[in-house]
Amino acid sequence: MSRLLDDLGVSLPVLAAPMAGGAGAPALVTAAARAGSMGFLAAGYKTAQALAEQMDTVRTEGVPFGVNLFVPAPVPVAPAEYRRYARVIQPEADRYDVRLNALEPVEDDDDWVNKVDLLLASAVPLVSFTFGIPDRSVITALRRAGTTVLQNVTSADEARRATEAGVDGLVVQASAAGGHSATLSPERPLAPVPLPDLVADVRRSTALPIIGGGGIATPSDVTATLRAGGDAAVVGTLLLRTDESGAAAAYQDALVDPAFAETVLTRAFTGRPARGLRNHFIERYGAVAPAGYPAVHHLTAPLRKAATAAGDTRHIHLWAGTGYREARAESAARTLRRLASQL
Repeated sequence: MSRLLDDLGVSLPVLAAPMAGGAGAPALVTAAARAGSMGFLAAGYKTAQALAEQMDTVRTEGVPFGVNLFVPAPVPVAPAEYRRYARVIQPEADRYDVRLNALEPVEDDDDWVNKVDLLLASAVPLVSFTFGIPDRSVITALRRAGTTVLQNVTSADEARRATEAGVDGLVVQASAAGGHSATLSPERPLAPVPLPDLVADVRRSTALPIIGGGGIATPSDVTATLRAGGDAAVVGTLLLRTDESGAAAAYQDALVDPAFAETVLTRAFTGRPARGLRNHFIERYGAVAPAGYPAVHHLTAPLRKAATAAGDTRHIHLWAGTGYREARAESAARTLRRLASQL
């Protein structure tokens, strides 16, 4: 393992990924740390105040943890395309008496400035960035505050750009990962490169510590990631059914439901490529959804919230990586230690 993790007292090189939307609850982050690993709070879709509260909750447990931020990197959507898509999916929202915002796209920065200010004033051991590389001034300020800065990348080219920006380490994400891709070019198709190959490619371009993730399902996947040049692995999907997961019950059940036979990349829910279980919404709207983030995310959010409350998996974003069938109902510690059992 690299000094990056050794200095934090991390002895188990299989980390818990940040999972926005509730799955990566403070209890999961704490459980990972108590197992000798480490977890990340997902700042995405939270206010700075909500993030601060979760940070305080984990801090009371006295364990190391990280925070993941979405960098403002909007994918503009043409208003006409936005309104067209709103009209197309409105009948699905009608099932829940939900009226979608079909007027103007909502483009926000996910409370970016306030979250950065929070992390400068109340430093955490690790901060990782997704969707974009922050300005060098942000990276420098966080490092001066005592934080190690990581950048999520999906290619060797992105890794070089992040290295030049001054980050301390890289989280290398393969296209097999569940949830949103960290790609810096969301308008381009994602290359289906196996994680070990991707890690090896990035390792040839940088000496920075590498944490590899995306499609990890077995101990041999972890071993292959480290042998390829990774300093650690990171998993998200395999923790979704653990005792400490904050994922909704319907979401957890879908991971073992034979009706959900595969994962696919889609922009139907958020306007940005993300991998999830193929369901009715993806099948019906994946081909007609416009690129447009965060506008499409805000458009479909009320529908997804209502569907989740009703336990209707036909309309929920069931983010999952390709290894989802290996997600087990057990403690997070057991999952993480099992994955590290061949090291």
